[in-house]
Amino acid sequence: MTGNELNRFQAILTRKAAELERFTRHREGITIERSADQLEEIQAASERALAVGNLDREFNQLRDARAALRRIQEGSFGICQECDEDIHPKRLAAVPWAMFCIRCQETADRSPEAISAPGRGLLRAA
Repeated sequence: MTGNELNRFQAILTRKAAELERFTRHREGITIERSADQLEEIQAASERALAVGNLDREFNQLRDARAALRRIQEGSFGICQECDEDIHPKRLAAVPWAMFCIRCQETADRSPEAISAPGRGLLRAA
C-alpha cells in the first residue's frame, strides 16, 4: 500500500473516530424515567434498549477505528490479522477498519465462538 493510500485511510479513520466519539457522548436516550402509565414504561424500555444497542454498535466501531489507526502506525494496516494476506482494497474502501480479509471474515461470521479477542490465530480452531 502506498503512502498516499495510507494517509487517505488514516484521514478517513480519524474523521470516523472523531464522529463516533461525539456520538457516544450523547447518552440521554438510556436514562431511566418512571411513569405511572405502564404503556409509557414499556415504550420507554423499548426506546432505551434501542439506544443501548446503538451505543454499543458505535462503541464497537470506535474501538475498531482506533485499532485500525494503531495498525497504520505499526505498519500492519491492510494485512489480515488471521492469514497475513493483504486485505483487498475494495474491502478496505468499504470497511476501513477491517481486521480480516473477506475469506477469514466469512469464517469468523460462520463461527463467532472462534473469535475471543483481536489478534493472530483466532480462526485456527474454525
